[in-house]
Amino acid sequence: MPNTRAADHAPSPDTAPLVVALAYDGLCTFEFGVAVEMFALPRPELGPDWYRFAVAGLDPGPLRAMGGVRILVDGGLDLLDDAHTIVIPGWRGARTPVPDPLVAALKRANARGARLLSICSGAFVLAATGLLNGRRATTHWRYAQALADLHPNIQVVPDVLYVDEGTILTSAGSAAGIDLCLHLVRRDFGHEAANSVARRLVVQPHREGGQAQFIDTPVPTAREGARLAPLLDHLRAHLADDHSLAAMAERTGMSLRTFLRRFSALTGLTPGEWLLTERLAHARRLLEDGDLSVEEVATRVGFGTAATLRHHFRQRVGLSPTTYRARFRRTS
Repeated sequence: MPNTRAADHAPSPDTAPLVVALAYDGLCTFEFGVAVEMFALPRPELGPDWYRFAVAGLDPGPLRAMGGVRILVDGGLDLLDDAHTIVIPGWRGARTPVPDPLVAALKRANARGARLLSICSGAFVLAATGLLNGRRATTHWRYAQALADLHPNIQVVPDVLYVDEGTILTSAGSAAGIDLCLHLVRRDFGHEAANSVARRLVVQPHREGGQAQFIDTPVPTAREGARLAPLLDHLRAHLADDHSLAAMAERTGMSLRTFLRRFSALTGLTPGEWLLTERLAHARRLLEDGDLSVEEVATRVGFGTAATLRHHFRQRVGLSPTTYRARFRRTS
């Protein structure tokens, strides 16, 4: 079925970055749908240079996807030769061989600078190329041990949502693919573009934390939410202040032990991790949108010193604050 929304808008120019998603018999439809939703939908509000998108078929079509869906593709593996970014949306299985032509095409693409992005079990395809050797990578928690056992030269990080190794990026379970794709949009187009895409998806624009966010109470009770939500609003409004655990527990009317348990159940994070996430997010916005010095940004978001801000930025973002500003600063 043609995309009627796409027909309403002029296509992106040939200079726009080309994202190519891999398709194959037995395709994981959710992960593939993430790639389509993130990169294929026309977004005229984000300018004419938004991504171009194509689907490369590994097998002769039409392809059979999970759930009885049939897929017609735009071409074969030759499409990977022109891609700026290649998305591998899951794979058939941890021990299912990866065809040599696909391995060769991915290695050629990476050698010329194309980015390779895997979602969930797609990490096993990247592992088969050898390009992950000596690098950090992640996959769904159910497959993490298998990835480590089958590919001992990979530094498997089992407790994160995604890993960005520059031109090679891996994500955890299916939903974490959304997090990684939003991260890529943020890298390419900046914070506001990623926020815009996230709003349309009705998801958080940036979700810190790891796969350990499998919380005891998936849906907090209304009472817990009512008691903790005002605290979260207060913390966001006063990021520059010091916030002790005792003071936070007192504000919610809970004992310290109960507060820590309920906070983790609600957010999936400890209070310290949650504050760090919020402070880094606010620092990103200030670096993108203003002319404050790194020292001023550090003070406003509660890190105190530029050295502390730089430390956390390098650890969590992989860039210095100055480099981040140079790459993502808004020009209008």
